[in-house]
Amino acid sequence: MDKLRIRGGRRLAGEIVISGAKNAALPELCAALLTPERVQLQNVPRLQDVATMTRLLRTMGVVAEAAGNGEATVTLVAADVRSREAPYEQVKTMRASILVLGALLTRFGEARVSLPGGCAIGTRPVDQHIKGLQAMGADIVVEHGYIVARADRLAGARITTDMVTVTGTENLMMAATLASGETILENAAQEPEVTDLAEMLIAMGARIEGHGTSRIRIVGVDRLHGVSHRIVADRIEAGTFLCAVAAAGGDALLRQARGDHLEAVIDKLREAGATIDVGEGWLRVRADARPRAVSVRTSEYPSFPTDMQAQLMALDCIADGAATITETIFENRFMHANELARLGAKIDIDGRVAVVQGVERLSGATVMATDLRASAGLVIGALVADGETTIDRIYHLDRGYDAMETKLRALGADVERVSA
Repeated sequence: MDKLRIRGGRRLAGEIVISGAKNAALPELCAALLTPERVQLQNVPRLQDVATMTRLLRTMGVVAEAAGNGEATVTLVAADVRSREAPYEQVKTMRASILVLGALLTRFGEARVSLPGGCAIGTRPVDQHIKGLQAMGADIVVEHGYIVARADRLAGARITTDMVTVTGTENLMMAATLASGETILENAAQEPEVTDLAEMLIAMGARIEGHGTSRIRIVGVDRLHGVSHRIVADRIEAGTFLCAVAAAGGDALLRQARGDHLEAVIDKLREAGATIDVGEGWLRVRADARPRAVSVRTSEYPSFPTDMQAQLMALDCIADGAATITETIFENRFMHANELARLGAKIDIDGRVAVVQGVERLSGATVMATDLRASAGLVIGALVADGETTIDRIYHLDRGYDAMETKLRALGADVERVSA
């Protein structure tokens, strides 16, 4: 099992290229199931979750080929899909596997998908997916740990989810593209990754409008065709590196980053004292002093993302002052706090609220990653800590960050991957 060994205390300077977004790549890989024609995805991040999703599609009969030494391109052809099942062994580590449900059901009239796994950060129910598909006429039962769905042809419906759900919006949007009639998704997720998926589907011939707002309208068509699509830049990866430089100090240029997708994060980091310049396809972050403590409350896009909470907490650990962090999305997303405390952080937790009292210095120690974004928070903590920190279980990190240690070294960090 690989580990990261980080010797902290270095400023970060240089430039890196931000990879394609994991949370766009996964639904867009599944969208290949909607057509028998060739689908080409460019700017695909090299991540464990992407590899897992690609293996799952191959088990169904999708031909998937990857190419490229730098940014990856994946070509998929779902002309001969032999299986409509996503088995437990293939999906137990990745919640996004649920995204095959809508595409399989709307194109083939049936799907059998294992209830998914993923990070242990709290309850993420799939009942909203099931509720929406049932409203479109699907016959669905949950038995023996599987969602079993059937429909001769889905029919358009007005669907209002009980909560904002990103994968729910994506699943229902894909299902609606080949349904008969009009589907209205109310309380839809507005994340840039949802918008990117919608734009890909439109390029495939889907009729979608309102994406990027809380109300999406889809008029079903009889068939979709192939497409070549470039995946949007990963705003969470970009935000993580912005946070790292703001905490450790330095001057870094992030190429292929989208400032318009990170406004809430950029506002908080500027409040912390960082200077951030935004250009067309790039971000520059500079920090020359100890950051100021900043409080934050996570919420759905365009508010501050839950996927940046651990990274901001790490910054607050060495900031001047005290900050309050309120987590509203997941009920169990402060597991990194105990590990940051091993580095010397002062964090008090009461339910969904964490109070962080900044200290001048952290000290290196051995810590353990508990989930994907917690891993990134621990990396930032290690970058600002005195001495050496070893981060165990970085397979979590590999699920969502494309060669993070390589990019950190490009910015001057002392980081190495160690194999057990």
